[in-house]
Amino acid sequence: MNLKHLAVFHAVAKAGSINQASKEIHITQPAISRQIHLLEDALGVTLFDRLPRGVRLTEAGCILAEDARRIFSLAQQAKSSMQDIRSLASGRLSLGASSTIGNYLLPPILTDYHRQHSGVDIDLVIGNTDFIQHQLLEDQIAIGLTEGFVDHAELLSDVFMRDELFIIASPQHPLAGGQNVDISDLSRHSFVLREEGSGTRAVLEDYMTRHHITLNHQMTLASTDAVKSAVRAGAGIAAVSGLAIQCELNTGALVKIDVANMQLYRPLHLVRHCDRRESPAIREWIRMLQASTQIDP
Repeated sequence: MNLKHLAVFHAVAKAGSINQASKEIHITQPAISRQIHLLEDALGVTLFDRLPRGVRLTEAGCILAEDARRIFSLAQQAKSSMQDIRSLASGRLSLGASSTIGNYLLPPILTDYHRQHSGVDIDLVIGNTDFIQHQLLEDQIAIGLTEGFVDHAELLSDVFMRDELFIIASPQHPLAGGQNVDISDLSRHSFVLREEGSGTRAVLEDYMTRHHITLNHQMTLASTDAVKSAVRAGAGIAAVSGLAIQCELNTGALVKIDVANMQLYRPLHLVRHCDRRESPAIREWIRMLQASTQIDP
């Protein structure tokens, strides 16, 4: 098998079209088509169905696309390992984090890391738990930090700290200021929820289901800041990480609802790909994260 032909196939499979792949790898469309045909002839299979507007992977193409992804991921890993092995004077720290972790927990730790290892490039992407899992499986990031649970055979997950969720409201909300509010009272008020796939939402829904409480929600928002803004405006109540709400609680912009016997904690997870070797830059980052969150290695 010609690896150059395989690389061209990999580019088309990722891009979803010959036209887009041509732009990304700077090879003309006719040249790409020729190399795909040569690869198909060498393997004796059809890799793409040619459609009026683009191409679609065949069954054989889907299998080869997954193998190609692994091959070129390992090649990139080998290249990165050789660069990183010299020292932490250079390297790359590619992280993905759920929104609360990425927006509130990581910035000071990343700043400290950068002060000590200024030659290491830091890339952080933020999204919900499902997005971070996908990024890890596609080898777009080296480490994921998620609020929700991940469940995939290729991923390893360890808890690095526990985060308390608060039920919050505006100061004018009927439940604000009440002492030992019964959990059943929450079902009579509208919740502002994060989107499906959010770790915060998953933990809240699981807790309420176990306590036979129906969530009455009329608004779903895709960020913690949007949820806080909606609650401040009187849209309802919400469950928000204690990491994300301290400023508003201190200023009185939002209040915590005192729900009797309700302790809503969620584990925060450090997630890695089981087949990926950790670089010196990643190992040092994990050490600093563990020290900052007071979790033993």
